[in-house]
Amino acid sequence: MDALGDCGLSVQTAPILTFEHQAMWVDEALEGMGIGQAHTVGHSFGGAPAAVHAVRHPARVATLSLLEPAFVLRWPPASTFFWATLSMLPVPRSWRDHALAAIGGVCLDDIRAESPIGSMISVGAQEFRAALPNPRPLTEGQLTRLRMPVYVAIAGARSLAGGQRAAVRARQLPAGTVQVWPGTTHSLPMQVPEQLARRLRDFWDAAP
Repeated sequence: MDALGDCGLSVQTAPILTFEHQAMWVDEALEGMGIGQAHTVGHSFGGAPAAVHAVRHPARVATLSLLEPAFVLRWPPASTFFWATLSMLPVPRSWRDHALAAIGGVCLDDIRAESPIGSMISVGAQEFRAALPNPRPLTEGQLTRLRMPVYVAIAGARSLAGGQRAAVRARQLPAGTVQVWPGTTHSLPMQVPEQLARRLRDFWDAAP
C-alpha cells in the first residue's frame, strides 16, 4: 500500500493526527478494494499501522505478519533516533549515506547501489519530510487483543524491532509465531526474500 503521509503517489486530503487515523485509512483502502479480509504484512515502520489496524479492526485481518516491526514491541535503540535526525539534516552526502545504512542495517554499497529501492530511499531522505504521528509500542492489553494468527520475524543482528527482547514480548500474543532470523539485519525482507516468501506462504496456508 502506498502509505498516506509518506513518500509515494497517493494524494492526501485530510491530516493524519493519530495512529487511529492510520488504522482508519488502511481499513478504508481495503473496503474500497472490496476486500473483506486480508493477510496483512508490515515491515519496519509499516509494522506499526498494520498492528494498530489489526487491534482496531480485527475482523478485517485474517492474519498479521510483522517483519522487523519498529515501535510495535519495543522502542528502537537510541542510536536509531540519532541516525534518523542526521539523515534529515543538510549534511554531506557521505554522512547521510552512513546514517541511512545504519538505520537500514545494511552496508554503504547497498545504499549507494543503483536500484529502485536505493534511489527511493536516497531521494526520500533528501527531498521529503513526513508528517505522521510518532508510533508507540503496543500496550499489554493491545497485544492480547490480537487474537488472529500473528507471525513475527526478528532480525538476528542490528534489529530496530527490539531484538531478542522483542521476540520474548511477542510470545505473549495469543496466536503468535515468533522467528528470529540469524545472519539478518533490519533489512531482513531484502536479505532473505525467497526464504521469507516460502515462510509467509506456509503461514497463510495454515491459517483458518
